[in-house]
Amino acid sequence: MIMDPAVMAYYERGGELTRLRQGRGRLEYWRTRDVLRRALPPAPARVLDVGGGTGVHAEWLAAGGYDVELIDPVPLHVEEAAKLPGVRARLGDARALPVPDGQAGAVLLLGPLYHLPERADRVRALAEARRAARPGGLVAAAFISRYACLHDSIRLGTFAREESRAADHRSLDTGVIVSSREGGFRGYGHLPEEILAEFADAGLPEPRLHGLEGAFWLYGDLDDWLDDDGRRELLLDAARRLEREPSLLGVSGHLLALSTA
Repeated sequence: MIMDPAVMAYYERGGELTRLRQGRGRLEYWRTRDVLRRALPPAPARVLDVGGGTGVHAEWLAAGGYDVELIDPVPLHVEEAAKLPGVRARLGDARALPVPDGQAGAVLLLGPLYHLPERADRVRALAEARRAARPGGLVAAAFISRYACLHDSIRLGTFAREESRAADHRSLDTGVIVSSREGGFRGYGHLPEEILAEFADAGLPEPRLHGLEGAFWLYGDLDDWLDDDGRRELLLDAARRLEREPSLLGVSGHLLALSTA
């Protein structure tokens, strides 16, 4: 199992324990759960949560009666996920899954493709997901939008700094994300058309692309909407109505692609 030491160090700091459970990250969490609930086979289907982090999605899947196994390359993540009721967790690499062929009702890649800058590795991870899924099973993969870094820099006000602009321009040109902050995020940002081509090369039918957050993740008052139960449901409904609009896909911070093995 090979992982960029800088990426490993980033995740070993424990940020995934809270990223999707608190603050603005809740929009990504609720929208991912919303799309998956409409696409997953009925429980108790077997779900492989590949790159599942500390188990934020494995937790609700197991609570809903699914047979959940989480596979992640970060020891801290596996340790935390294994504490969750009904979740089995072990170390593993999305490019070489330690599972037999064709036994999972769904394979989720909700993080691995963020950190594979080489296209061949991303296609290999998708092909592994196809191999592990039963015929007709769900393959779902999450992607960072190519435009997310620049949008986020404007939101945070860091785009005024030369080093931040240079990093954002590089990510726009190449897809490779290297934060200008010491110890910051490293990853890869996709164009929507890239996703379609990578699924095709992995032997998967053309996926259905969903914009998870729309433009709403950029709003300054997002936390106020998420903190209020009634307003949150209105916001989630608005995002759901716009999730498949091709002209808006790139504005989302994250995209979710669904296909069948």
